[in-house]
Amino acid sequence: MSRGIRNCNPGNIRRSRVRYRGEKHPSQDPDFKQFESMAWGYRAMFVLLDSYRVRHGLNTLRGMISRYAPPSENHTALYIDAVSERTGVSPDEPLNTRDRKTMIPIVRAMSRVENGVDAVLSDVETGWMLTDF
Repeated sequence: MSRGIRNCNPGNIRRSRVRYRGEKHPSQDPDFKQFESMAWGYRAMFVLLDSYRVRHGLNTLRGMISRYAPPSENHTALYIDAVSERTGVSPDEPLNTRDRKTMIPIVRAMSRVENGVDAVLSDVETGWMLTDF
């Protein structure tokens, strides 16, 4: 079982001062956040990606994933290609991070890259419903 699945953190979101609803305190993982359930972990991914668009002006897969999974730690180009291929979304297509039909497939594909297994669609959908969008 991958670390992201064990931590109910399917996006492998690193520990930080940012607190998400459903986050366990304190995390038992020295590097990554832990969540109460997979749905809360998916919610955190939706919220984080939305903050990239709203606060940082990153509104494409290329922009978001380059920040989310920087080349200093990841094979970012391969990550972008994998998400684009699984979703049919062009890397440079402007995205609305508050559109359910756009974001559920993107977060599901990102989870696949992060954990090596397909996300449970009902968990991703529940994560979306937990957002305040």
